[in-house]
Amino acid sequence: MSSVTLVRRIRARPSIVFALLSTPEGIAEWWGPDGGPVLLAEADVRVGGYFRVRFRTLDGSEHESAGEYLEIVPDRRLVMSWRWAEGGEPEEQGALSRIEMDLKPIDIGTELTFTHAHLRNEKSRASHGAGWAGALEKLEALCQRGSGHERHQPPFA
Repeated sequence: MSSVTLVRRIRARPSIVFALLSTPEGIAEWWGPDGGPVLLAEADVRVGGYFRVRFRTLDGSEHESAGEYLEIVPDRRLVMSWRWAEGGEPEEQGALSRIEMDLKPIDIGTELTFTHAHLRNEKSRASHGAGWAGALEKLEALCQRGSGHERHQPPFA
């Protein structure tokens, strides 16, 4: 088994970042490895609740992931199972992996530590690492320009 961990310093409060990570509206703004659209975002954010996200990449392929929320600490931590329902890495079809997102307040906003664990091999780890890096770049850019989750609120209040 393999894992990938990415750390990002994001210019937004942990509450804003958490909302972008955990609401269908927020997920729809940043999920996916490139500039392709999110076609469906569902999130029942409670322990035992499920999420499902379908997105299209710029090459026209569609992918869908789904999983269960395992741990939720508002504005601090989100843990969920992960599986490809459609598309994704062929080695991961039918396999369950784990995503952990930890948020820590820092001077400029939030430090996000994102880990995708229990991946089957190095090829899958590299592919998921590149995909999540692209998605997190979109999340950072979204927070730089502001999102609907922070309207009428100063970013570090």
